[in-house]
Amino acid sequence: MSAEAPAEALRALHRGRAAGDPLIVPGPWDAASARVFEQAGFPALATPSAGIAASLGYEDGRTPPEEMFAAVARIVRAVSVPVTADLEDGYGLAPKELVARVLRTGAAGVNLEDSDRSGGLKDPRRHAAWLAEVRAEAGSRLFVNARVDTYVRGVSDPAAAIERAGLYRAAGADCVYPIAAPAEHLALLRKEIGAPLNALAVPGGPSCAELGRLGATRITFGDGLLLRTLRGVAGLAGELAGDRHGELAGQRSGPRATPAGPARPA
Repeated sequence: MSAEAPAEALRALHRGRAAGDPLIVPGPWDAASARVFEQAGFPALATPSAGIAASLGYEDGRTPPEEMFAAVARIVRAVSVPVTADLEDGYGLAPKELVARVLRTGAAGVNLEDSDRSGGLKDPRRHAAWLAEVRAEAGSRLFVNARVDTYVRGVSDPAAAIERAGLYRAAGADCVYPIAAPAEHLALLRKEIGAPLNALAVPGGPSCAELGRLGATRITFGDGLLLRTLRGVAGLAGELAGDRHGELAGQRSGPRATPAGPARPA
């Protein structure tokens, strides 16, 4: 398989999506969860930086780059579908090094945000110039999803997201991701940006189909799927702590006990 093939497969999944039929891309946090999502039939996966951080014992935004790249590589090796990796703001890496390290993981794409390390927004033109360098370095080998952080940084005017998204699209981004954009803004964003649009699904919010009808091309979940899983683990932990696990008593992970019978010679 050529280096371009996984990225091209990912691009193809974004093309021609009918309204109400967005690309649903679950976010695995380790190899095991990635395999579960692949076996369920999802054609692509998108690692969440917050989910991987939690799985490795870090706060969101605090994962050492080496550990993030290693985690992404393990997920890619575990599945046969394209994987796009959330690498926050690129960890301050020069485009050449960033692209080389992403490609070494085997990832088909990358999610790059325009927040800076201090929690503010980067200058959009400088960020666009950096994205253009990433695109030039990657060529067609990576699907680039440009995350626009205006809404999560308290800027509610859709014009701000549209301006940034236009610059990032012109720089070569394949898709734009105005994270946490209100559902009522999606149609305007899709119309004005004119590019594949990534929307975030949240508990209690519109369904994936509804987000698609409103303009989303693809749906991701951040660390939401991990959090739902952890609630299930918490319930199991509560059962174990309360000694309500009689049904688990016979489910051994090690060798089975020898049935009772005559004592064997020593």
